[in-house]
Amino acid sequence: MPAYIALEGAEGCGKSTHAQRLAGRLDAVLTQETGGTPIGARLRAILHDVDVTDLDDRAEALIIAADRAQHLTTVVEPALAAGRHVVSDRSVYSTLAYQGYGRGLDLDELRHLNEWAIRGRWPDLVLLLTVAPETTARRMGQRELDRFERAGTEFHARVDAGFREMAAADPDRWVHIDADRPIDVVAAAIREAVRERVGV
Repeated sequence: MPAYIALEGAEGCGKSTHAQRLAGRLDAVLTQETGGTPIGARLRAILHDVDVTDLDDRAEALIIAADRAQHLTTVVEPALAAGRHVVSDRSVYSTLAYQGYGRGLDLDELRHLNEWAIRGRWPDLVLLLTVAPETTARRMGQRELDRFERAGTEFHARVDAGFREMAAADPDRWVHIDADRPIDVVAAAIREAVRERVGV
């Protein structure tokens, strides 16, 4: 049975790199949130634009939910229906971490909104990649930062704590991966977790 696998974590944890590697190993559909569809790419441009300085937190959450509804309908569900595994760089849980724990919006309201947006189709497996704060700082210092990445250390600490709290509360769905190790070691740990949890 095809699996819907999401990689989650704070900025600079290596999600994109490892999503790409895992999708290659599984011959899975590789996608991302936000921006995993043509419509989503236009929404993502608003969300990540550093010149957008007055976006209301609720408006932000609604834009992301719109991206997610389009993504599930046009990418995730068709791939699963065709028997393909899906590996996504971020998922619905990023909204809970960023707009909930990070921005301070009500978590229950966000869950309800996103449950509707995704028609109840949550990931089968979530791989939480974590790194030390100094690793994050080093990696962020090597790139041009977008609107979310510029949100400040306190915001990102809340996001990281939120991810860890969600993982601890739902161990049947989440696997915590220490990503502060050599890339091949991390990739092997991810591959083993996928084999153990979803049998692929």
